Amino acid sequence: MFFAGLFAMYFTLRSTTGGMWAEETAKLNFPFALVNTLILVSSSFSCQMGVFTAENLRPRRTGRLFQFSKWGMTEWFLLTFVLGAIFVAGQTTEYAMLTSEHVTLNSNPYGSAFYITTGFHGLHVIGGLIAFLLIIGRAYAAKKFGHFEATSAIVTSYYWHFVDVVWIGLFLVIYVLK
Repeated sequence: MFFAGLFAMYFTLRSTTGGMWAEETAKLNFPFALVNTLILVSSSFSCQMGVFTAENLRPRRTGRLFQFSKWGMTEWFLLTFVLGAIFVAGQTTEYAMLTSEHVTLNSNPYGSAFYITTGFHGLHVIGGLIAFLLIIGRAYAAKKFGHFEATSAIVTSYYWHFVDVVWIGLFLVIYVLK
């Protein structure tokens, strides 16, 4: 519901500000945002691979480092964490680029809508990253990796997939529809 409210804010401001929206969206770096989006979407695949291994009660790899088929939940979740962190770093870089173009939180309605929607999404991504670290730590701390730990991994993946789906919606609205 929170993100539905943010989408409503975005569309309301867009419909009431006229030509300013076209000027401001021209400053967006679509190729950069697309690559960053693909990085986040790929993290959903690594997250799901971690879920499959957690369901098989395999917390850690059973083979060599680059034998991906032998990876356990922790390796897949670490990869997911790295991809999510790259996404956050990409968002931060994009914010710096837009700030240099004088698009800021308080510059105009577009800046407010852009930073509020993407910023709250970024906070949710950071929350997911923290959850991955907790799940990985829990897997190492558990004397025996069981259904409780696997269920925690699965629940974390639901949250991560939701955050990814929300970003796909934001990406389409902000960067594709302009």
